[in-house]
Amino acid sequence: MNTLFDKIWDKHIVQQVEDGPTQLYIDRLYCHEVTSPQAFAGLRERGLKCFRPKQIFCMPDHNTPTHDQDKPIEDPISRKQIDTLYKNTEEFGVADFKMNTPDNGIIHVVGPEKGLSLPGMTIVCGDSHTSTHGAVGAIAFGIGTSEVEMVMASQCILQQKPKSMRININGKLQAGVVAKDVALYLMSKLTTSGATGYFVEYSGEVVRDLSMEGRLTLCNLSIEMGARGGFVAPDEKTFEYLKNREYAPKGEEWNKAVAYWKTLKSGEDAVFDRELHFDAADIEPRITYGTNPGMGIGISERIPALDEIPEVGQASFRKSLEYMGLNPGEKLLGHKIDYVFLGACTNGRIEDFRAFASIVKGKRKANHVTAWLVPGSWTVDKQIREEGLDKILEAAGFTIRQPGCSACLAMNDDKIPAGMYSVSTSNRNFEGRQGPGSRTILASPLVAAAAAITGVITDPRRL
Repeated sequence: MNTLFDKIWDKHIVQQVEDGPTQLYIDRLYCHEVTSPQAFAGLRERGLKCFRPKQIFCMPDHNTPTHDQDKPIEDPISRKQIDTLYKNTEEFGVADFKMNTPDNGIIHVVGPEKGLSLPGMTIVCGDSHTSTHGAVGAIAFGIGTSEVEMVMASQCILQQKPKSMRININGKLQAGVVAKDVALYLMSKLTTSGATGYFVEYSGEVVRDLSMEGRLTLCNLSIEMGARGGFVAPDEKTFEYLKNREYAPKGEEWNKAVAYWKTLKSGEDAVFDRELHFDAADIEPRITYGTNPGMGIGISERIPALDEIPEVGQASFRKSLEYMGLNPGEKLLGHKIDYVFLGACTNGRIEDFRAFASIVKGKRKANHVTAWLVPGSWTVDKQIREEGLDKILEAAGFTIRQPGCSACLAMNDDKIPAGMYSVSTSNRNFEGRQGPGSRTILASPLVAAAAAITGVITDPRRL
């Protein structure tokens, strides 16, 4: 019996090149301002149009400032990239959710919340975290700029079929443990290359119990294990999430779609190239200590001692700790921090703001901490205000910024200064990822909130 991945993949095959790649049909192409200019330029040079422009959706997100979006962008590089995107979308007749409009936000937040990302689809974008959309039961993966051009021109892509992996996580998560902790735990176990060459299906009681927003976070981080992508089979929770969303099917079309979506699951006897099992009881709130997302520990644990690291990895382990200003065997609980970032396509959804607010309610932000709270979209911003979370956050000393990728990556104004420690809900902690010389500690919204209040790394369960 085929896996769910096989079912969706096989349904989208246009042709199979003998001893070569698959020509795969793509249902949805997302574009942002960073990886699309060369693709549009390539079409222009070849005198081509977009083959199916109605299946392409663009929006600026990486370079957008998170304040004063109604004013001209000060940074000349950011301004040029966003202006170029607007010119390209107008010339080629594709949808563009412009900055400072209700449709705008981070592309991997907006896609699912508008019902543009649907079960059984193939979805691509020139961005590695396209795997996020797998949470709705789609095959979604990042592609290179030349491949973006390929999809624009033909609505197809040439791809080698990845191997299949199923990760089962069973049991019940402890209080204070959320999807981000599950993902950071998996990365520490598999390492950042443990899923290379695979497409991961997440399964088990924990995954079934996760909200759709939790599943979006889990799938978002698949790429950080080296996977080509990750997804969750659609279920009633998926259908409930998508119903009545702007681009989701309506009326009889909805009923037909759901009937088909209910068939999208791996068979009882499906065989995976690799299958792994984990127990929820082993997962506590997590933090990273190094310069890749796999270098993580439970919040109560110590950084590994040097002799606990395989000899082949000791040099990079030492280099990483030196960059972070940390020591082998050290505990991070109580370690002073400087910045907190809530947001990104990993944790910029309404559920993440609810979680953050649940910790800070009735308390005050530590005076020395700079906190950037950045919604993943204008829809999330609207929800924050409708639910009164803005009042809770403001009373605790926080300000809500405007939507964008923000401090996830150093492509806009929101950069962490050199040497400063940032507890961040984003997806990567590479050297300089949040700004030259910045030191990033990846964590969940609950851990980030606890650090913002106390000014040090704190177990949120204590609050």
